[in-house]
Amino acid sequence: MSSLEALYQQVILDHSKEKHGRTDLADDEMFDPASTARSRQYNPLCGDEVTLQVTLGEQDVREIAWTGEGCSISQAATSVLHDLVVGKPVEEARSILADYRTMLRSRGAGTPDEEVLGDAVAFAGVSRHANRVKCAILGWTAFEDALLRIEAARPTAKEA
Repeated sequence: MSSLEALYQQVILDHSKEKHGRTDLADDEMFDPASTARSRQYNPLCGDEVTLQVTLGEQDVREIAWTGEGCSISQAATSVLHDLVVGKPVEEARSILADYRTMLRSRGAGTPDEEVLGDAVAFAGVSRHANRVKCAILGWTAFEDALLRIEAARPTAKEA
């Protein structure tokens, strides 16, 4: 194992232990659907699951809270997502998501942009293992779904 691979493995282990943004989400919590949404994603192949709640400001990702169970890859990837997009403009968060998805679909080809993806580059090696890609994208898929739910609930410029 190269020193870079060892570093990436350590990043995944650290995030799977510390789980940034992980909290208990109350089932009965009421929130404004025009600013907050939840998405639950489940991987039937391995049983991993993530429930993620996103709260948006006017133009930024204000908060991400999540809970879930699963392997270190799914848990760490969701923790890294939290660190990468909270406080970012929504469009920048979408761009990070797109770059992350491209990296995971690359099957190890190319070099991911560490300036954009930060600690998420640690999951580049996962792309060579098709059965683990779903684990690494689970929380990110929940994030994208929650964004779409908020956007669907927000009034358009014509309605406002």
